[in-house]
Amino acid sequence: MNLQMRSEMSPLGSDEPGRFRALLDWFIASVRDGVYIARIGTTAERAVDLMHALSVHLDPAVDVVMTDWRTGTEWVGVDVALPDLREALGRLRFPLATYGGVELTVVGPDDQLSLTPELLLVIYARSDRWYFLLDGLGLSERAAPPAPVWVPTRSRLAHSPELATALAAAAARLGLTAGPASTER
Repeated sequence: MNLQMRSEMSPLGSDEPGRFRALLDWFIASVRDGVYIARIGTTAERAVDLMHALSVHLDPAVDVVMTDWRTGTEWVGVDVALPDLREALGRLRFPLATYGGVELTVVGPDDQLSLTPELLLVIYARSDRWYFLLDGLGLSERAAPPAPVWVPTRSRLAHSPELATALAAAAARLGLTAGPASTER
């Protein structure tokens, strides 16, 4: 019996390997200056799905920063209601996983979830509680990430009207303020 956890959103829906690697989801745990960091490796669809699923563990009001690297637009919101954010994340799951190129950060007093434009999920926290949550979801802790098969680049992102529309709609629903993206990243 194969006990490896599969990504629920696997395009194959079987035990066969999915996009570019085995369907075993993993995370790298580290601590730097008292901040616990978890870098999560999985498929694009699963990374977005995990962000949505893990956001339930945040405080009732969070700060949100959403940056579209294609258009250079950044939306910011302070004290956004968590249920509203989760609803918006649910609507954005498929466009984000399909197109990428969006940096989405959700910040609470003690925790930060960040989805990178390359569709990697990174968690920063003041405690190690996220490690236990990830383990409970079937992710395996690793000492180092596997060698990348390919590395996407932010400079070659093609315009995506579907994603732009979805981001603008989510920003409007959440009451986020739009402005130019910060270049200090």
